[in-house]
Amino acid sequence: MSAQPATAMVEVRAVHKSFGATEVLRGVDLSVGRGEVTVVLGPSGSGKSTLLRTINHLEKVDSGWISVDGGLIGYRRSGDKLYELREREILRQRTRIGFVFQNFNLFPHLTVLENLTEAPLSALGRSQAEAAATARQLLARVGLADRAGAYPRQLSGGQQQRVAIARALALEPALLLFDEPTSALDPELVGEVLDVIKDLAHQGTTMIVVTHEIGFAREVADRVVFMDEGRIVEQGNPAEVLDAPRHERTRAFLSKVL
Repeated sequence: MSAQPATAMVEVRAVHKSFGATEVLRGVDLSVGRGEVTVVLGPSGSGKSTLLRTINHLEKVDSGWISVDGGLIGYRRSGDKLYELREREILRQRTRIGFVFQNFNLFPHLTVLENLTEAPLSALGRSQAEAAATARQLLARVGLADRAGAYPRQLSGGQQQRVAIARALALEPALLLFDEPTSALDPELVGEVLDVIKDLAHQGTTMIVVTHEIGFAREVADRVVFMDEGRIVEQGNPAEVLDAPRHERTRAFLSKVL
């Protein structure tokens, strides 16, 4: 598989990010093709989650740049300089980039249906009827059509994460980011969430998934990326990276998780 997809949905170029004296991303370059599923693997502290958060500008990059669907994220270019966008413009960009967190991040005081309609109403200006109709379609899609009136506390972890996925889809994003979407779940609930993500993959949704689920990566990923110490160590199709890794660090990691 080419390292530079012809129709890139996401371009990450020479991205550096530090927190204090700790350099978390050290010159990351990554391209994700339209309709491609990229799975990011690596040990804790390797920079995986920070990379995701820079892609929708939840974290500002220190240097380098990121584009999604042809547009710079968080900045506008003037000559050779980048200027950060206003918060309102950044929020508008984020409506095109769905983000599913490991701890669900649902609003506890809102029903499931209200969790799904809140952003379309406020960010996209949809009517209540239109937002509710879309929300109910999405709940059916993730197998929760009968839980529209429930509150998050009344749901299992797997159900909450499926609601979170439906909420991300409600904004009709061009890109979906998943940050370890099953790590907070009991083992028996992991499958129901991965099945929803697999269904999205089969429908051609562009996704970047940070996960420790090697079986999922092998089955669903178009590209597997292995990160360590803030760098992409190697990448390729699942057979290349998981079955015949070239780098010693990748082999050492996989020997512990496979």
